[in-house]
Amino acid sequence: FPKGAYLLRAGAPCSSAGLLLSGRALIIQEDFWGNRNLLSAIEPGQCFAESFACAPGSASTVSVVAQAESAVLWLNVRRLLVLCPSGCRHHSAILQNLLADLAVKNLRLNEKVSHLSQRTTRARLLSYLSAEAQRQGGPDFDIPFSRQQLADYLSVERSGLSAELSRMQAEGLLTFRKNHFTLLQEGTP
Repeated sequence: FPKGAYLLRAGAPCSSAGLLLSGRALIIQEDFWGNRNLLSAIEPGQCFAESFACAPGSASTVSVVAQAESAVLWLNVRRLLVLCPSGCRHHSAILQNLLADLAVKNLRLNEKVSHLSQRTTRARLLSYLSAEAQRQGGPDFDIPFSRQQLADYLSVERSGLSAELSRMQAEGLLTFRKNHFTLLQEGTP
């Protein structure tokens, strides 16, 4: 798929899960007027649409857009959910991986709800950046989003997000350059 192509469109029936082999993609939700809510980024080795594929007759409520040239392996989930008569270990491993992926995504969505439940742009930023520092094991880390994508992910205006980041940097809470952040202890919020 070329950059900008839809790997999956909202409203499309979905019986297969996509496994991103190469490239990068974004899972987005768009309203009637074209406003985007960025749900997550997908890296090679990650699946998408597995929840819809596991629910018979469901249509996708999200779109998946290639952020770079991408290759996808489509997996028929209904066939995966029926065990082989021989009970091969490969089939079992695929099911375990699928369940683990669904669990991780559920945890990430719960985390996003936690970020969005914060009342201010600063609180949303601090919640998100703190979670990323913990996930990546230290105060120095990269995020998978551009400034606009981060604003979409946190459901805030880009200009307000940029202004708040600048204020937080001036107050000594953090430093950043593009998508690289360093959280500082001196300016504890």
